[in-house]
Amino acid sequence: MSVDQTEVLKQEQKQRIVKCVVWDLDNTLWDGTLLEGGIKGLRPNVFTVIKTLDERGILQSIASKNDHQSALSQLEQLGLTDYFLSPQINWGAKSGSIERIAKDLNIGLDTFAFIDDQAFEREEVSFAIPEVLCIDAADTDKIPELPEFKPRFITEDSARRRQMYQADLQRQTVEEHFDGPQEKFLTSLEMKLSINPAGESDLKRAEELTLRTNQLNTTGYTYSYDELNLFRQSYNHQLLVASLEDKYGDYGKIGLVLIERFEGNWVIKLLLMSCRVMARGVGTVLINHLRNQARNNHVRLLAEMLPNDRNRMMYMTYKFNHFSEIDKQGELVIFENDLKVVHEFPNYFQLNIGDL
Repeated sequence: MSVDQTEVLKQEQKQRIVKCVVWDLDNTLWDGTLLEGGIKGLRPNVFTVIKTLDERGILQSIASKNDHQSALSQLEQLGLTDYFLSPQINWGAKSGSIERIAKDLNIGLDTFAFIDDQAFEREEVSFAIPEVLCIDAADTDKIPELPEFKPRFITEDSARRRQMYQADLQRQTVEEHFDGPQEKFLTSLEMKLSINPAGESDLKRAEELTLRTNQLNTTGYTYSYDELNLFRQSYNHQLLVASLEDKYGDYGKIGLVLIERFEGNWVIKLLLMSCRVMARGVGTVLINHLRNQARNNHVRLLAEMLPNDRNRMMYMTYKFNHFSEIDKQGELVIFENDLKVVHEFPNYFQLNIGDL
């Protein structure tokens, strides 16, 4: 599919946020075919596009039908190896390679773009994974100007997103070979979790989190910088940001909570977490903190939830943490927490809770 789309497709694409670009190699990333006499070098402006996407926090990978070791060696000679996460270089279908990359990076396939010079390969991916945006390699130069590749803000977290995902892949490798119970592994990470009121400097990342986080988002609500700033300053609201680090590095700002405070009731309007901390127990710690705050202030703790297929884990997180459904307003589920149940914070976190 070329970037020259019909008007309808253009409108659909404007609503996309691309999180990962997957490149073919032969006659896409570089000129020539590696196993048929070698290559002539990178295609014009390809490195500029790769560097631009990386600086914007857009991850990149490879799906190529090629000899694995030869292709990796060529990428290393070109100085590009570090730019590509979980490269898939094999003789299988490229749709399968993209699905593997999505699994390794734990991000949705509807946030992927795929670049290939061969119409057959683009059509195979489009047929197998219609949610992936497929782009003709001839249109590579246009990619940085397409709206789905232009985030509104470049935050500190987005500028180093590749490095954070590289650390995640290292953690995954260690976990796969770890001999012992899950809690022992989590303890070995030496995690430090900070929960603080959002400052003005946090708002760009907070907006980015609402726009990028789909799977671990209780309502799917998105808020602009200006809206979040109003909440931050509102007496009737509390906006919290969670950050995480461990011995492998800094995860950055990975959680956001918005609470609306009424007399006698607090309502969690939004609870979201980055997919990168899905298995770390951060959601339970955040909820436990909110429960303690509500209990100390003698108010009921309610929560709004818009359940769907993608955020089922957040639904289960609420249920696991003693929230019960008390009402339903259309698709919106209203939960209430049983504050009589008291939980200790898990001992595998070092907690830093700011002045709330």
